Amino acid sequence: MMQPAPGSVKDLTLRFTDFTMVGADLRRPECVLTTLQGDLYVSDERGGVTCIKPDGSCRLYAGHTTDAQTLAANGFAMLNDGSFLIAPLSGGGVFQLDRNGQARMFLPEADGVTLHCPNFVLRDTLERIWICCLTRHDRTTLKTYQRDRRDGFIVLADHRGARIVADGIGFPNEVRIDPTGRYLYTNETLRGTLLRYPLAADGSLGAPETIVAMDESNMFDGFTLDREGGAWLTALVSNRLWHVATNGATRLLIEDSHPEQLALLIEQQKTTGVQKSIIYEERGSKLRNISSVAFGGPDLKTAYLGSLMGDRILSFVVPVAGMKPAHWEFLSTD
Repeated sequence: MMQPAPGSVKDLTLRFTDFTMVGADLRRPECVLTTLQGDLYVSDERGGVTCIKPDGSCRLYAGHTTDAQTLAANGFAMLNDGSFLIAPLSGGGVFQLDRNGQARMFLPEADGVTLHCPNFVLRDTLERIWICCLTRHDRTTLKTYQRDRRDGFIVLADHRGARIVADGIGFPNEVRIDPTGRYLYTNETLRGTLLRYPLAADGSLGAPETIVAMDESNMFDGFTLDREGGAWLTALVSNRLWHVATNGATRLLIEDSHPEQLALLIEQQKTTGVQKSIIYEERGSKLRNISSVAFGGPDLKTAYLGSLMGDRILSFVVPVAGMKPAHWEFLSTD
């Protein structure tokens, strides 16, 4: 049973005994979405998205890309009709997946640039679609991830069409809009930075501000925001969960790293670039390479952690409520 959370984030330190397991037999549950009715939706490399019902039962919604590859989801969003927008591990654009398994291309390019490496999709409360693209390179051709590469970009798709609204980013992994609606946040994976862009009413973005920059041992993956504007960030390999306040103050909530693996990550960051294989070498970790954070539960004070290597979702209670996601009140259509 989960223990009550302390009164504020500054008093929160997690232990392995604080986590509860959710779901079973999942495959790369990297991204997690929550709903008011208690359903959890998680990305699944078997071909799409798995729904975990409150009773623990699971259902897989699977499809294929236009070239017959399984639609293994990295990040994804849920639309009003219950379908999903998926950034697939195979890359090659963003796809829309219906719950009956039918899949079709949603967005192959923006401003003439092919979406070779989409990584995350966000639907906001204004029904705008935001897409993170890690790099302009084809994901399948990447052998290493270079800390100094900055050819990632963010796409906005709305009633005006699709366009690139931010460019020159170092592997942007996810995007979130803050509680005030005035800023768009993204993270740079290899550089370990959290960026914030002023967000205009027309969706255009101002110059980015760096909220926090961490060292080479922090390889950021997914993140989310709470109602106070604090960011909760996961770091691959180190299995770290960070909280970053709006003023940039950081708090390490838990770490599950292996010294030799962490040393290798730092060496590769400084020299050859990070090898893909390192993120799949667990070295006995309990957190299984945590990759995302989502807030759920009736009061949005339960946090859920996705992972690259786990077969279940980890949950724990938090002292501050998360932001209500745009899909929060969507009802299951099954």
